[in-house]
Amino acid sequence: MAANPIQEVIEKQVLTVAKAVEEKLDDEIAAMDRLDLDDIEALRERRLQQMKKMAEKRSRWISLGHGDYSEIPVEKDFFSVVKASDRVVCHFYRDNWPCKVMDKHLSILAKQHIETRFVKIHAEKSPFLTEKLKIVVLPTLALIKNAKVDDYVVGFDELGGTDEFTTEDLEERLAKAQVIFFEGESSINPSKATAQTRRSVRQSERSDSDSD
Repeated sequence: MAANPIQEVIEKQVLTVAKAVEEKLDDEIAAMDRLDLDDIEALRERRLQQMKKMAEKRSRWISLGHGDYSEIPVEKDFFSVVKASDRVVCHFYRDNWPCKVMDKHLSILAKQHIETRFVKIHAEKSPFLTEKLKIVVLPTLALIKNAKVDDYVVGFDELGGTDEFTTEDLEERLAKAQVIFFEGESSINPSKATAQTRRSVRQSERSDSDSD
């Protein structure tokens, strides 16, 4: 029996349309695949650039003394220190127990918050600064942003009123002043801070402290 010519034409048209649709879908899928790859590559490139910038920042911070808690030996050096870094925490201290407590916490935070420079300066050997910044109670932390003193932490009043405050308590106060950041590895482990700092600060140094 001979095939119906009309049916053959219809079947050919259907096949042609189906093939065209299939080719179009293939093209769209290929285009989507290319788009996805481009997106991934763009994200990868942005991430690499971010990592590069962060590595450059960290390198610069370390070269300026970030990551370490150090002393400013001479009063006039204070100005070059605060001008070099965007964020500085400066501890005005004297040789007594409360200031040693503060030293312990700042030593921990300096290592955890490399984005900020942590320093200390002897208040009694810095009469110009203590007068200019109106430093009366010790310890006092001057919180400095963009070379200007933006805030103070005076004594332990804001940290619970006793020397039993934790590193986390101080960290939260500094973060509130935006002189440190809570970002990834910059932030300490709160549970570790609470246990470790109380143990190290309250027990390890009390015996050789100087009292006022």
